[in-house]
Amino acid sequence: MSEMLRVEDLTKTFPGVVAVDRLSFALQKGEVLAVLGENGAGKSTLTKMISGVLQPDSGRILLDGRQCLYGSSHDAIKAGISMVYQELSMVGSMSIAENIFANRQPINRIGIIQSGKLYRDTDELMQRFNLHINPRTLVKQLSMGQQQLIEILKAVSQNPKVLILDEPTSSLTEVEVDLLFAMIQKLKAEGMSFLYITHKLSEVFRLADRVMVMRDGRYIDTRSTREVNTMDLITLMVGREIVDLYSGSHSRGAIGEPYFSVRGLSSPGLFKDVSFSLRRGEILGVAGLVGAGRTEMARGIVGLEKLSAGCIELDGKVLQIGSVSEAIKRGIAYITEDRKNLGLYLGFSIKANLVAPSLDSFSRAGIMRHGAIDAYCRQQAEHFNVKAATLTQKIMSLSGGNQQKCLLSLWMGTEPQVLIFDEPTRGVDVGARSEIYEKIREYTAAGNGAVVVSSDLPELIGICDRIIVMYHGRVRGEVEKCDFGEENILALASGIN
Repeated sequence: MSEMLRVEDLTKTFPGVVAVDRLSFALQKGEVLAVLGENGAGKSTLTKMISGVLQPDSGRILLDGRQCLYGSSHDAIKAGISMVYQELSMVGSMSIAENIFANRQPINRIGIIQSGKLYRDTDELMQRFNLHINPRTLVKQLSMGQQQLIEILKAVSQNPKVLILDEPTSSLTEVEVDLLFAMIQKLKAEGMSFLYITHKLSEVFRLADRVMVMRDGRYIDTRSTREVNTMDLITLMVGREIVDLYSGSHSRGAIGEPYFSVRGLSSPGLFKDVSFSLRRGEILGVAGLVGAGRTEMARGIVGLEKLSAGCIELDGKVLQIGSVSEAIKRGIAYITEDRKNLGLYLGFSIKANLVAPSLDSFSRAGIMRHGAIDAYCRQQAEHFNVKAATLTQKIMSLSGGNQQKCLLSLWMGTEPQVLIFDEPTRGVDVGARSEIYEKIREYTAAGNGAVVVSSDLPELIGICDRIIVMYHGRVRGEVEKCDFGEENILALASGIN
């Protein structure tokens, strides 16, 4: 292989932080290089410099042997480097074709857009990668996974030499992941090079040729994927050996009797006749494919979705829950899968977020006890190992893992008897995952019950005591720990068993 991209001594600092520290590496033509590291390792800053969004303080970038001197992402695209971010940038009210070729539509001699050619070109591009969707479809009518694939096609349509993908499978179904990987393999065979950022280590071994690991803004090592295993990569990323990601060090204790249950829970068009129980000290998993109704069911329990039938019982008492505030008062809390849009107040401080759902407990005669708030927030941040310069900084400035730990802290701080975790480790690095699992175990060891909704089967199998599986809005079956296995669970989730 010939060298396509070279980064030499790249450095970027922000006030008080060295985000990338004299980092060097090379990317070969037709290679997929996975870039791994914990949240805060510097991956985003590195790729933003390579793609022209940020300017390095020092160092240089060479593409195909020529030094890149660009001042914007537009300059980088023209040079041959494109990047697809986790956050989608398409316009929902425009068609697929209009989004893919935005500001690049084919025009005739007098500057009028050639609509027929626009849609033919888009259809040819999509057919090339087995995406069978009408190019006239409005983007807002697509699923999140389809939108992600169209975003990637938009970048591909510009024929980059290097394509940077940041967590591209975070919103994709298994079928869509297969489509994406087939697309990458096809483009790789044609000579396109990829920097592939992911927290999903299974994807690294399935797709990447080599893997580069970063830690604290520094280059750690580059290895061939044939020469390493999962634990090797985890150790390189966190700088220490995590013996068992799932079991941890916290003693669980015995599982008690059932104390919480839902019976015949239904919501029109979302889920129907859902029933299950939860025992004290238990971690109950909820599995199912996209669209199975897992999240909707969880939201229904805490009053975020309107119920048409069913009852919820806690310690033998039937609860009437019409809102999140009522659920909290009854001892039930829900941690959303969408921390950025639904879980946290990104424009507010860490401290404001940590006390948001429990402000009443810090009020005396209508006066806020700011000293008590400060002490509580310091204690919570320390207990959950939230890494931040100060608790007054905006929560949007934290890494994804630290944001997620803040989200856990603020809801665990309400001291619920039942805590529902929806995708608790989505977009979180392996070190933070280990800490989050430890907090779930700690919570249930105190005699509480946890419900974990997750699309990550190894996660459910690793931390749960029992798993219920949903299919088309109903509970399809229940799997005991002695029968855990991906095949058993997927068969139920697919409606086969």
